Amino acid sequence: MCALLVSTMPPKVAKAPQRSAGAKAALTRLIRSYGPETPARLKLIDAFLLFLFVTGVAQFVYCVLLSDYPFNAFVAGFAATVGQFVLAMSLRIQTDPKQRSSAGDKTPERAFAEFLFASVVLHYFVVSFLG
Repeated sequence: MCALLVSTMPPKVAKAPQRSAGAKAALTRLIRSYGPETPARLKLIDAFLLFLFVTGVAQFVYCVLLSDYPFNAFVAGFAATVGQFVLAMSLRIQTDPKQRSSAGDKTPERAFAEFLFASVVLHYFVVSFLG
């Protein structure tokens, strides 16, 4: 009876290559459309976001692998990196011409002024946390 059940089951087919081919095509399309369709101002913000991401990962890896002494310095630095990333992402969303409807009636200059003010406030709290 078991041999009969085993022989009637359909063979398993791997579908992973189809998914990776779709992901590869999507990534290729993203890279090709990013260059000509993205304004230079947004590319600059994206480069800053990449820098903040790499800095945050480096701080976290350093804390986990080497040392977390002094811990308040790690927390302040990591909070500054994450906070600045959030503020920069907000600036990118508000200055992207394709997403103007989500920003309301704000001009890019006003969004940048708010970004600067929020960055100063964020770093004031970070320095205050350090003592």
